[in-house]
Amino acid sequence: MQTTFFRGASAVVFASTIVLSAITVSAEVISGPQVGDSVGAFTVTKVAGNPDDGFAVGKSGCYRCKTGSKPVVMVFARTGNESLAKLLKKIDEEVEEHQAEKLTSFVNMLGTDAEIVKKTTEEFVKKNGITRIAFVVPEDLKDGPPDFNIAEDADVTVVCYKSGTVTANHAFAAGQLSDEKIDAIVAASCKLVE
Repeated sequence: MQTTFFRGASAVVFASTIVLSAITVSAEVISGPQVGDSVGAFTVTKVAGNPDDGFAVGKSGCYRCKTGSKPVVMVFARTGNESLAKLLKKIDEEVEEHQAEKLTSFVNMLGTDAEIVKKTTEEFVKKNGITRIAFVVPEDLKDGPPDFNIAEDADVTVVCYKSGTVTANHAFAAGQLSDEKIDAIVAASCKLVE
């Protein structure tokens, strides 16, 4: 004998609720320094990007230290795809527009092989024409600085900070960086210069 627990539309609604609840719970990614946290120093090597930031390609050092108290959009990315390019082009425009307020941005490209990450980053920057954002490879290549807690399942982590204190954090698993979320990140970057 087979027992049916749900019938008709009620079963569909209930099942849909369970699926949506599961998606909502599993979709949230927590990665990187959170609002109110301080952004500490860490070592990177510049690979490409902003030629006017005084940090030469190939130079290693602390980009966080270089930015000082400026408003910064710091990104950690594992994949150089179209959605990341779309986000960074918009941030690039904001950096250009807010030069007087000294808005700056740098992208930490993550991976497991430094030479491959450097090569693919150079190609990504050239292909997408991003000019005002610096692209760096952190010393801690796989997941960024250990105390930053960049989640393994975060394909993109965006941390907006000013005077070293985080004002906004956005993190996304692969495939989650939508146009709506890009707009929210751009809005958070604009708040840094208000």
